[in-house]
Amino acid sequence: MSLTAIGLCSRALIKIGATPITAFEEGTAEAEVAGALYAPTRDALLSAHPWSFATVQATLPRLDGAPAADYTHAFQLPADFLRALSAGAGRGRGLEYRIHGRTLQADAGAVVLTYVRRPAEEDFPPFFDQALIARLAAEFCIPVTENTSRADTLHRLAEAEFRRARLTDAQQDSQERLEGFTLVEARTA
Repeated sequence: MSLTAIGLCSRALIKIGATPITAFEEGTAEAEVAGALYAPTRDALLSAHPWSFATVQATLPRLDGAPAADYTHAFQLPADFLRALSAGAGRGRGLEYRIHGRTLQADAGAVVLTYVRRPAEEDFPPFFDQALIARLAAEFCIPVTENTSRADTLHRLAEAEFRRARLTDAQQDSQERLEGFTLVEARTA
């Protein structure tokens, strides 16, 4: 079952012994805390790792006008952009670039960007849901319960859940091959 933002926040609130919410605008202290902390916590967790479900590639539209210095072209970053992983000209890597504000600057005439995006909550896999719920519980704890020792424990649990989620995510991809490594080439010769 996929969860919404409200569902994720409600489960985090239940973990700290607080009342779940039905909307960010319901007027309770829990709803106010969840509304203020949910989006930045979600985006920070999404940005902290190149999650397979959140990593995409896109050809960026080139903007009119050149950057003031260093690069010849500027490209518009996607609206759901959180973090750049790599960029290339015709492929997803190998290009020298710089992120400046909401643009990517490079010398290439066309850019393919590999990046971490902000997917809809309904697209989060269960392992990420659990990591996000744990992180939200840790973030909500002090404003809702004013218990710092409990918050410290929840932050440690959230870090463990984050590591578990990263491991699960990494197991969904083939392992990277060593390319151009002289010791490997010497053994196969």
